[in-house]
Amino acid sequence: MEGLEVLPVRGIGDVTAGDDLAELITAAAPWLRDGDVLVVTSKIVSKAEGRLVDVPADGPEREAARQEILAGETSRVVARRGPTAIVQTHHGFVMAAAGIDASNVDKTHLVLLPADPDASARALRAALAGRGLRVGVIVSDTMGRAWRLGLTDVALGAAGIAPLRDHKGEIDPYGNELQLTEMAVIDELAAAGELVKGKCDGVPVAVVRGYPGVGEAETPGAVTLLRDAASDMFSLGTAEARAEGLRAAATLPGGGAVRMSAQSQDGPVAARPGAAVERALATVAELVEAEVTARGIRLTPAERSPAGWVALGIDIHRVRAALAAEGVASSVRTGEDGVVIEPHDAGKVEPHDAG
Repeated sequence: MEGLEVLPVRGIGDVTAGDDLAELITAAAPWLRDGDVLVVTSKIVSKAEGRLVDVPADGPEREAARQEILAGETSRVVARRGPTAIVQTHHGFVMAAAGIDASNVDKTHLVLLPADPDASARALRAALAGRGLRVGVIVSDTMGRAWRLGLTDVALGAAGIAPLRDHKGEIDPYGNELQLTEMAVIDELAAAGELVKGKCDGVPVAVVRGYPGVGEAETPGAVTLLRDAASDMFSLGTAEARAEGLRAAATLPGGGAVRMSAQSQDGPVAARPGAAVERALATVAELVEAEVTARGIRLTPAERSPAGWVALGIDIHRVRAALAAEGVASSVRTGEDGVVIEPHDAGKVEPHDAG
């Protein structure tokens, strides 16, 4: 690849419901050619598809309507701070306010994201192919990034261009085999296109020229870039994750304690807990006095009074919550002089070797 050229498409004008985007774009850019990548702002796709909703022009009624629309477009709330809500849309995108936009539209409407951005990209690519052009299409929108200030355009939909470039298995100049490197090509091209567009310039489409392998075949859409829940290490904001943790701690299973018989009670035995248990005990070390035995974690009341047993119950919950935070399930066995919390799975207690 020798280089890329990024070109604005000017003169498209205002887009309304039912407009033929392929016609508008080719009329404004008769210079398009095979192999170009069209980066099309989702706003005009939504307008052409009629994805607008009526709202009051101002006042508290407008905000109430916006909140109702936001709730309808939200699959789950990821984080909320003041008036700002980061949510996951029904498409799977994580973004501020579900991508609902009030810019470049009259005050009595809000613009929603396209219902299926990949399908929108495929339809526009097919319409351009009907005009003799083999191109790639990216439907883009602006997003923030975790841990970074500022906004950038990313791909919500794509057709005719591979969304990822996979470098796994390639050898770098130092002889190292690449293990994880996958480049989000359509996001990179969407960001490049934004450099010649801009919300205030009236340029909703950019063309990136010079990227190889465009428009030749059907390709997976931008949905390929969505991270699934199982691999998402940051699926909640800080406050939401803390609240979820507290809810989990309040609903730990196994509340029905099993009474210990005289034969099964454990005396103090030198033991070495697994690393997860060690971390859990370190978390509550300043609040709970616990003794590690071969069976588990023994807790006894500081005094044999109602208040002492209540305090013991609190300590039990602290330890079990700390274990759960480390991914360790546990159960509780009661005795005359206290309880033993038995960690399971990753929390297995390993006795010291005799020697």
